Amino acid sequence: MFDVESLEAEYFTLKEFKFKNGEILKDAKVEYISFGTPLYDDNGIIKNALVYFHGSSGSCYSIRRISESIGSGDIFDTDKFFFISLSALGCPNSSSPSTTGLKNKFPKYDVDDMVNFQKQFLEERFGIKHVKGLIGNSMGGFEVLTGGCLYPDSVDFIISLVSSFKVGGHNYALSKIMNNILESDPDYNGGDYELPISDSLKRSLKLSSDAMYCYGLSREEYRNNMTNQEIEDAMAEFAEESLEEDVNDLIYMNSSSLDYDLTDKLKDITAKVLIIAINQDQYFPPNLDAIPMSKMIKNSKLVIFDSCMGHVGSSELYKIEEDLEEFLSEFKQ
Repeated sequence: MFDVESLEAEYFTLKEFKFKNGEILKDAKVEYISFGTPLYDDNGIIKNALVYFHGSSGSCYSIRRISESIGSGDIFDTDKFFFISLSALGCPNSSSPSTTGLKNKFPKYDVDDMVNFQKQFLEERFGIKHVKGLIGNSMGGFEVLTGGCLYPDSVDFIISLVSSFKVGGHNYALSKIMNNILESDPDYNGGDYELPISDSLKRSLKLSSDAMYCYGLSREEYRNNMTNQEIEDAMAEFAEESLEEDVNDLIYMNSSSLDYDLTDKLKDITAKVLIIAINQDQYFPPNLDAIPMSKMIKNSKLVIFDSCMGHVGSSELYKIEEDLEEFLSEFKQ
């Protein structure tokens, strides 16, 4: 198991980043961590980069989710890969509404922008235009799949972990509900709210987190392995943690994927793709997401396993160790 927490975050500044809508952000900050063993091509450029993309509420340290499978000689071998994990566009400590101080004047962004932000960072910071692999968890899966569609020649393999090819149905509704709770608070003031936030906005943040809470674990875990009091206590803790989030950051992040749909673009992916899903995942049930996605991506492999942890069970990759090892074997040369 690799100790991700022992690494100190680094920071890089893009002179400017241009969004799809034409707006430009000057001095765009990027937070990242890197580790492993870089191998270089004849031009002195790292050729074995494995880039990790975190979920909607994560950061560069979210690579800890797969840390039990990272290490020397491990599935994600630190002797064979050079790992880069960054805090995505819109996340605190990288460029976001809160960290730039732009609040509701921060440019609106979508998943394409998040991909281009990370691509520009890799090129400017490391000179990397082609990576060995991309691995994305949850919303990070949106980014790696989008990257494979937009830039098919820039990556050898992609791992989509508890993710999907589109936002729709209950996922769309959940993001809208969370945003509606926050935006309807009178103290939100169209995103131009005062800091520190008011008690009213704190209450709205907690209500928003309540809407999300029941999707994290499996239905079986909530029903059979937790008492009602334990659920209530967990909800309260989850809600308290939500107060660390910035309201605009959260609304922007939720909004960024509302139009996400790769249905007609997955055919453009040329990289080898491993799709990993969990039977008990309430966010992305395999029958709605992973299974149909696997049929739309040529040269893809689908692996589904059981976990009472539901969506957050992506930390249990030891359950599919043989499948991962088989998939990655040709890329560890």
